[in-house]
Amino acid sequence: MADSPSDTQTIPLYVKQPKVYPRETGGRFSRLRVIAAWLLLGLFYVVPWINWGGQQIVLFDLPGRQFHFLGITLWPQDLFVLSLLLAMAALTLFFFTALAGRLWCGYACPQTVWTEVFLWMERVTEGSRNQRIKLDKGPWTKDKLLRKSSKQFLWITFALWTGFTFVGFFVPIRELGPRVLSFDMGGWETFWMFFYGFATYGNAGYMREQVCKYMCPYARFQSAMFDADSLVISYDAERGEPRGGRSKNADYRALGLGDCIECTACVQVCPTGIDIRDGLQIECIACAACIDVCDDVMDRMGYPRGLIRYTTDNAVNNKPTRILRPRIFIYLAALTLLATIIGVFLTGRDPLIIDVLRDRTALYRLAGAELENSYSLKLTNRSDEVMELDIRAEGLTDIRVVEPTRTVSVAPGQTADLPLTVALPLTAADPGMQPMTIIASTRDGERHSRVETRFFIPTNPD
Repeated sequence: MADSPSDTQTIPLYVKQPKVYPRETGGRFSRLRVIAAWLLLGLFYVVPWINWGGQQIVLFDLPGRQFHFLGITLWPQDLFVLSLLLAMAALTLFFFTALAGRLWCGYACPQTVWTEVFLWMERVTEGSRNQRIKLDKGPWTKDKLLRKSSKQFLWITFALWTGFTFVGFFVPIRELGPRVLSFDMGGWETFWMFFYGFATYGNAGYMREQVCKYMCPYARFQSAMFDADSLVISYDAERGEPRGGRSKNADYRALGLGDCIECTACVQVCPTGIDIRDGLQIECIACAACIDVCDDVMDRMGYPRGLIRYTTDNAVNNKPTRILRPRIFIYLAALTLLATIIGVFLTGRDPLIIDVLRDRTALYRLAGAELENSYSLKLTNRSDEVMELDIRAEGLTDIRVVEPTRTVSVAPGQTADLPLTVALPLTAADPGMQPMTIIASTRDGERHSRVETRFFIPTNPD
């Protein structure tokens, strides 16, 4: 018999995401998160205001095609250094994931750090977890309007300041500030300030754990970097089950209960709203808030700490654990190699690059009693100062540079292309391709660069 229409149940494909109200907590891991947040936010908001040698200490100057970092200027020719830095960042993430799971997510991810700040402002204006839940469920009153308005004011102000600081990494922030106050910003500066501010406001204020659950790809591929010896946050089910409520002085063993008192404090403090007692989940960001609150409950009940703790899958299953294992050393070796390559390059980098390319349309030409060869000369200045360069040739007797006849000026970060003509007396050397050296040096002699090339001498010049 077919079901009647009244027996049909409609199941929605999309369900509204319930809001998570993380409860504030204290403890050693909470203190570490606060320290990490202050450090990282301090770096973000303070670093652009620091100058080194008259130059912003970190500046991505896209129009000028320069990257200033700790007094070092990188140019498009140094792109491979940036590639190595990105590779180092990826390997560092792999290293910490293999060692301690989602340590990055819990303590250093921008989403986590800014969410903590927005949650703090929410607590200041709306109160504790229970107060916030009650406020959201209650009707709109004067007090609720005041609290919500105060929160929005703090959120929007902080988000705009974040967007301004972000743009300050690409435009000198000391120049950007007065332009913002006088409403004299360019189009792209205005766009990115408001775009980044809006992204911060939306991600940290409203989306929060949904970014970690649905948008961040890291949670999807982290399992490929985990193994049974990776440190993760785990609930000791063998010790905690069966869970159940009891008084502090009750003989819970006689009642057939484990150490878990079913207080759900670990769920209340979780910023992603999961229950760690259900096992390791993709939503867990390893912030360790559940460890702090559970340890506090265990202390109050007089039970040993560690019902929820950092451990490994092998340790939970009473198997030998190896924290330092081959993949850890491989990551360390790769990181050390990349750091060494970058260090050697930056310390030994020549700020002046010289290239010489022979003019193949005419191997030589006669100019009175001299033989001339023509080349194309390319000079690249990778310093922050204008270079005044003198060009000379060495390696053959009486060889000289005919053109350029005067000092060549090359602006910072620029490349000068110019013709180069070198002359040699007809009787000064044997026929053939003779080696010579082209040298470009500053007038004070502090910087110079050289390149080897050949001077062609025919057997019977006409």
